[in-house]
Amino acid sequence: MSDEGDLFQRVETTKKLYIKTQSPEEAKEKAIPHFIRLPAGTAPEYIALKPFEQLAWRMLGKTMTSRIKQDQNFEESLTKAHMRIRPEEFLAVVWMMTIITAIACITAGIVVGFIVLGLLGAPFILQIIATIGIAVGPPVVVFIMQKGKPASKAKKIGRDIEKRLPSAMSFISAMASADVNIDVIFKELARQPIYGGIREEAEWITRDTELLGIDILTAIRKAAVRSPSKKFQDFLQGVITTSTSGGQLKPYFLIKAEEYEKDAKLEMKARMETLGLLAESFVTVVVAFPLFLVVILAIMAIVGGNAQGTMLILNLVVLLMIPLAQFAFIFIIWNSEKETAI
Repeated sequence: MSDEGDLFQRVETTKKLYIKTQSPEEAKEKAIPHFIRLPAGTAPEYIALKPFEQLAWRMLGKTMTSRIKQDQNFEESLTKAHMRIRPEEFLAVVWMMTIITAIACITAGIVVGFIVLGLLGAPFILQIIATIGIAVGPPVVVFIMQKGKPASKAKKIGRDIEKRLPSAMSFISAMASADVNIDVIFKELARQPIYGGIREEAEWITRDTELLGIDILTAIRKAAVRSPSKKFQDFLQGVITTSTSGGQLKPYFLIKAEEYEKDAKLEMKARMETLGLLAESFVTVVVAFPLFLVVILAIMAIVGGNAQGTMLILNLVVLLMIPLAQFAFIFIIWNSEKETAI
C-alpha cells in the first residue's frame, strides 16, 4: 500500500514539475481545444498490410524490430518517398523477398551447375563457379534493389517537385499578391493536381494544420524536413525565416518565382544543348559509321578471299549493331524527356 502511495506521489510531483516548466503561452495553447471539421460521411483511412507483407512481418517482425535501431535514416527515406509503411515492416518484406529468391536460386544453381553442366561434361571448377554465381548473384541484386527502393522513389519525387516548382511558384506569388494567408495558399495548392509532388507536400501541410491542429510555421518546418527536393526545402526554410524575422512574404514569393523561372530557362537551354549533342552523335554513330562499314565490308566480300567471314560480319552489323544502336539512342532520348516533361 505504501509503495502505491509513493508511486502516486512521484507521479503528482512529476506532473507539477512539468506544468511549471511550461511557458504561459504553451500552457494556454494546450488548454485551447482544437475543433476539426470534416466532410459529412468521412471515415478514417486504415493502412493495412498486403498478404505478403503480413506474412513477412509475422515471420521476421521481431528480428527486424531489433535491426532497425541500427539504421535510423531508413525511416526518413520512407517518409520522403511517401511510402505508408513502417521501417521494420519494409525491411521484413525486403528480407523475405531475398530469402525466397535465395532458396529458388540455390535450387536452380544446383540443377544447372551440377546436373546440366555435369551431363554436358563441363569441368568441375566451372560447375562450382556457375552454381555459386546463380545462387549468390540474384539474391544480392534483389536485396540491394529492394532496400534502395525508398531512396530511388524519393529522388523521383524530388525531380518531379523541382521541375514543377517554377509554375507552382507563379501560383503562390499570384495568390500572395492578392493578400491571401499562407495557410490558405497551401490549402489551395493542395487542390491543384497539375503540380504533382508539390501538391502532395501541400496536402501534408494542410493535414498538419487543419487535422492535427499544428500551427502553420511548425507544419512548414516539418514539411521542409521530410521533403525530398533540396530546392523546395530551401524555399520552405525561407518562408519560415521571413515570417519569424518580421519580413513580408509577398516580395519573397515574387523573388523566388523569378529565380526559379530563370533556373528553368537555363535548364531548358542545357537540355537543348544535350539533345543537339545526342543528335550529332546519332548521325555519326548510327548513320555514317555503319554506312561506311557496310560499303567497306561489301567491297571486301567481293574482292577478298574470305567472303563467308566477311558476309557474317556484314550480317551482324546490319541485323544486330544498327538496330541496337538505334534503340539505345531512342531509349536515352525518351528517358531524358520523360524525366523533364511536365
